[in-house]
Amino acid sequence: MSLPFQSDSLGKLTLRLSVGVLMLFHGVNKILNPASLDFISKQLTGMNLPQALAYGVYLGEVIAPLMIILGIYSRLGGLLVFGNMIFAIVLVHRSHLFTLTDHGGYGLELQAFFLLTGLAVFFLGSGRMAVKPD
Repeated sequence: MSLPFQSDSLGKLTLRLSVGVLMLFHGVNKILNPASLDFISKQLTGMNLPQALAYGVYLGEVIAPLMIILGIYSRLGGLLVFGNMIFAIVLVHRSHLFTLTDHGGYGLELQAFFLLTGLAVFFLGSGRMAVKPD
């Protein structure tokens, strides 16, 4: 049954704006506080990975969200957010994989949100309401 207000394109736009805008806040914070890259660099070093990978956070938290928001290569943007969150979980949050918060929520709720919505954008694409529709 199709409802009169049902729209795949509007749903995709809502998804894109949700993940894109919320992730972009994290990226803007990294731009305004570049010292946060030191923490990421140390985590990478601890796993025998090159410190230069820390700059990938700008790709995953600034460029990718802008791609998603505007709908320009949004599938690639979604994949970049997904990859960014894999790195974040492995480098920083892996000890919380099987934890709950004091309120009963999943310990990695925010990370899971970004991981899965990035993946959803990858699978769904931008829809018609985009600068460059998929």
